[in-house]
Amino acid sequence: MIEFEDVTKRYPDGTLAVDTLSLRIPSGQITVFVGPSGCGKTTSLRMINRTIERTSGTISIDGEDITSKDPVTLRRGIGYVIQHAGLFPHKTVVDNVATVPKLLGWDKRKTRDTAMELLERVGLDLKLAERYPAQLSGGQQQRVGVARALAADPAIMLMDEPFSAVDPIVRHQLQEELLRLQRDIGKTIVFVTHDIDEAIKLGDNVAVLRVGGKLAQFAPPSELLANPVDDFVRGFVGQDRGYRALTFVHPQELPVEPLPSELVLDDSGAPVGWRADHELLPIGAVFKQGDSLRAALDAVLTSPTGRGICVDDSGKALGVFDQAIVAEALRS
Repeated sequence: MIEFEDVTKRYPDGTLAVDTLSLRIPSGQITVFVGPSGCGKTTSLRMINRTIERTSGTISIDGEDITSKDPVTLRRGIGYVIQHAGLFPHKTVVDNVATVPKLLGWDKRKTRDTAMELLERVGLDLKLAERYPAQLSGGQQQRVGVARALAADPAIMLMDEPFSAVDPIVRHQLQEELLRLQRDIGKTIVFVTHDIDEAIKLGDNVAVLRVGGKLAQFAPPSELLANPVDDFVRGFVGQDRGYRALTFVHPQELPVEPLPSELVLDDSGAPVGWRADHELLPIGAVFKQGDSLRAALDAVLTSPTGRGICVDDSGKALGVFDQAIVAEALRS
């Protein structure tokens, strides 16, 4: 567990970046710091690994004050991922991932095996291992950054707006990859973003910070959406927080209707499009049983026919549903 107790950061020019911050970050979960520019979220994150030193207060990890360790030793035990990956341009992908294990004195075989295993774990083709960062896309570079942060198997990972510099499609893929990875590794992750949707999607807990570094609310996403503590939090999470709250509603099984003849399927049974006159319309988003009602409503709203398509894990179409079925599931 990471604990902040009355932590303040004031710069020499008098700027107050963080103001008496107190909170407990649970082990094995993703905690997101979110807020407008100037709220101190990145400063708070960087005080954990002492790349920024606090002015007053205490930060402890598992009950031990972080100032009891040498800063370099502390940082080697904490993974760190930043916005533009921060890779060494003169090193290959695999050597970038191997940076911390080499500093820790691991033997060459163990270092390389670990680096290659992590590249595979974060979803990168191993053929990229000998390339240089400039030869990768932005999304691939961020994956390398995550792999490098995991290389020494740290208990804690700090992630400072790691997905904000990539396009929305890649960003979604990276978010899904992080959630999948977290299910496997169960690290204590502190994640900074300015995007409330990203915070709600990724966070087990979300800390909303005000300008000036004051904590406004610290709560699980569902509670944050259902019970914002004041007008600032209410405004920050948005007027559509009821729709966002559907993310946390999972019907046991959404009833579906039989597949209509105008829905075109491929040889495997996966939906291809909607037949309309002499053209094929796109299917929109699809829904899997067990997904949230937000996903179900998205499938309905993005379909040109107003009917969402339910698929199984292999992508095979099982049936269709409309807004009335989603509304009934919400009432039940």
